[in-house]
Amino acid sequence: MEKKVLFYIFISAILSFGIISYTNPNSFQEPKEVYRIYLEGKSLGLINSKKELEDYINEKQKSIKKKYNVKKVYVPEDLDIIKEITYHDKVSSIKQIYDKIRDISPFTIDGYTTTIKGLTKKNSDGKEVTAKDVIIYTLKKDTVTDAITSTVKSFITQEKYDDYKNETQKEIKETGSIIENLYIDNNIKIKENKIPVNETIYEKSEDLTKYLLFGTTAEQQKYTVKEGDTIEDVAFNNKISTEEFLIANTEFKDKNSLLFPGQIVTLGVMHPQFDLVEEDHTVVDVEVNYETETKYDNSKNVGYSVVEQAGEKGKNRVTQKIQKINGETTNIVTVNTEQLKAPVKEIVVKGGRQDYYGYGGSGYGSSVATSGEWGWPATCTSISSPFGYRWGVLHDGTDIAGCGYGSNIFAAQAGTVVQVSYKYDNGRYIIINHNNGFYSLYAHLAGQSVRVGQTVSKGQVIGTMGRTGFATGVHLHFAIWRGYPYYGGTVYNAMSFY
Repeated sequence: MEKKVLFYIFISAILSFGIISYTNPNSFQEPKEVYRIYLEGKSLGLINSKKELEDYINEKQKSIKKKYNVKKVYVPEDLDIIKEITYHDKVSSIKQIYDKIRDISPFTIDGYTTTIKGLTKKNSDGKEVTAKDVIIYTLKKDTVTDAITSTVKSFITQEKYDDYKNETQKEIKETGSIIENLYIDNNIKIKENKIPVNETIYEKSEDLTKYLLFGTTAEQQKYTVKEGDTIEDVAFNNKISTEEFLIANTEFKDKNSLLFPGQIVTLGVMHPQFDLVEEDHTVVDVEVNYETETKYDNSKNVGYSVVEQAGEKGKNRVTQKIQKINGETTNIVTVNTEQLKAPVKEIVVKGGRQDYYGYGGSGYGSSVATSGEWGWPATCTSISSPFGYRWGVLHDGTDIAGCGYGSNIFAAQAGTVVQVSYKYDNGRYIIINHNNGFYSLYAHLAGQSVRVGQTVSKGQVIGTMGRTGFATGVHLHFAIWRGYPYYGGTVYNAMSFY
């Protein structure tokens, strides 16, 4: 009797608390096929049909289809649709998922992605830095290829480009130049895929060319030409090179083209998105300056001067390998020099008798030295990069190249050596005080053969040409300053002294 009571109590408790539930076999739920939506790696929910979502997006995005003249709009590139088998009955509507996607990530269309791989270079601090990759989106492949070709033609003439491409360059008879190699240093990949509609999509090659040259499609600064303006003056005063000016204003043939008052020109600081390397074989005839020998006649007073023998310049035929990057010369290597005419030394006779000894001041306030007072600082005369602005930064010297590594560097004028040092950008360098208010600077040297405090004469060997510091090739960076370089001094275009 007691056992029966306990049994009924147990059954009553089970029924009261629902410990055992009864399921009708006819209501058993079958597993079903659904699709889980992941965006940026996060689940947005389940839908019944992948195709329904894709069709819904394509239908809703009519404005995108009209804007880009495309037939279909696709899901975002970071969206994944994964098939699942589940018993879960909580499935989102297509609209619910569409609204979530639209608020998070852009839809895509058919197009092309171009990747321009960034190059690794040394910066002005001497550290290796890899530039960021440049990503470009276009609807058509031709937009990219045409823009790249147009950009290349901005740095070389159409005629030179066609002759190189068609292998119709004329053979050098005596003097002249041919392109031996022309290539883009960056790795460029063009891939057909789905491109995001929230990015800049280039539809015209002209717009993309502008971006490849200047790093922006924004309108460049304009300038109204004034009376007396030259292309070189306008470029320098607006911190661009003459080459940049000519690229931005294709209607001008060269830097000597005439400007007229009221003319509107474009001032664009270039920022090319790839490096076009041009390697030239060049043969040029170069004038060789003559030396001047001074004789003193003590029977004549100081101030007397007569040319006993007139000097004549010589001529050398020089063969060089020249490398340019985006139209700018970065390296010159002289491979042969043939003397066509030897220079004739000038002999000057001056009076040596001095009847009155006046006071001679320091000369600091003297005017700019006149032509002839300064000697050439290297064994060659090729200028790889002149004084002036390039890429918006002042290049405060003249780069002389083609003499060869280890060739002699000479003092441009007599003076006292005030600095023999090394700097991350100048490399090994020397500064000479000429005791007339002017200082000369010689940078990127391979070696230095003078010491601080040493007195040097004009034409004395002070070092050798190299490529130390921030240098793309073997050359001398030569600069003339009034006042101490960089510390309150004013830099001049050294070529104005010759």
